Amino acid sequence: MVVTERESLSGSWALILGASSGFGAAVALELARKGMNIFGVHLDRSSTLPRAQALVGEIEGMGRKVQFFNTNAASAERRAEVLEAVQQRLQEEGDGRKIRVLFHSLAFGSLGEFIADDPRKAIKQSQLEMTLDVMANSLVYWTQDLVGRDLFEPDSRIFAMTSSGSHRVWASYGAVSAAKACLEAHVRQLAVELARKRITVNAVRAGVTDTPAARAIPGYEKLAHEASTRNPMGRMTRPEDVAAAVGALCDPGTYWMTGNVLGVDGGEDNMG
Repeated sequence: MVVTERESLSGSWALILGASSGFGAAVALELARKGMNIFGVHLDRSSTLPRAQALVGEIEGMGRKVQFFNTNAASAERRAEVLEAVQQRLQEEGDGRKIRVLFHSLAFGSLGEFIADDPRKAIKQSQLEMTLDVMANSLVYWTQDLVGRDLFEPDSRIFAMTSSGSHRVWASYGAVSAAKACLEAHVRQLAVELARKRITVNAVRAGVTDTPAARAIPGYEKLAHEASTRNPMGRMTRPEDVAAAVGALCDPGTYWMTGNVLGVDGGEDNMG
């Protein structure tokens, strides 16, 4: 296949949900290295905001255009505001470029037991619903609105971060586990419905990775140790491993891959 200028990533835009740390930050940098401009949505307080600002500076240092939004990506109102700003920016650029990659890495949810010795400490309905909405359903909402605004380029890619928690059990991880399983179901459905628009949708299943979200899991130290021991590669997954894979999967030659859960874990999940 001969890659034309329009088919190449250079000059197109990526929209990264969860852009300021972990997988989102690594993917933003990788796609910027490949010539893409970056829209990023993140939610940072004053204590962690410098991290996002440093990332913006690094992307600008590559000569790329970048615009970050520090807002709640799970809010319908905030989502509309971001997409209005994105649409206006693309119109102002005037080169016909739109969103080529949507990367979903929202990792805000509740951790806790479904059945606790003290019923007052068991996870609440509101917490379970919030976790599912933020970590799974939001993929559908963002995709619907991007399609509705005609903001995707042809041959676009959508990626959503999942984990082995979608089919494994870990203490206090039940709500997030359910969200990951739901996310994978959404990926399959979106892949079928978007095929006619030449938009592929895949989930990326990383191995256990040292990210701010992972460190919030109760018993993370044990989880990390077991992953390092179990992984055939002899170490944990790194955000950069996932970013490199996502960058490769943006190649035009991957147009026939859609509706999958793609393991990027060094073979960790195969080891039981």
